[in-house]
Amino acid sequence: MAAYYEQVQEGPLKLKGVAELQVTKRKKKSKDKVKLLEAVGTSKKKEKRRGLDKQTLAQAAFEKMQKWQMERILQKASRIHKQRVEDFTRPLDTLTEHYDVSKVSWTK
Repeated sequence: MAAYYEQVQEGPLKLKGVAELQVTKRKKKSKDKVKLLEAVGTSKKKEKRRGLDKQTLAQAAFEKMQKWQMERILQKASRIHKQRVEDFTRPLDTLTEHYDVSKVSWTK
C-alpha cells in the first residue's frame, strides 16, 4: 500500500512549455515612526471632534441644509403678496413712457 504513495510528486506542479517563473518578494518600505504618530494623532483629533457632535458628516450636512432651507422659507414668508407686487412694480414705475405699448388706431 505504501508503494502507491511513493510515486506521488511532491512540491509544486510543473507545467509543460512554461518556463519557471521566479517569485521575487517586494521589500516593504520602511515608514518613519514620526509620520505614523502624526497620522494617528490627526485621526484621533478628528475622532474627538466628531465624537463631541456624535453625528456623521452626512448627518451634519443634512442638518445644515435643513437649517438653510428653513431660514429661506421664513425669509420668503415674512412679506405678504401685496408687498412683493409693490417691490416688483416700483422699478417699472420709474421707466419712461417709451417702453409702454403704443396705441394703434385704424380709424384715425
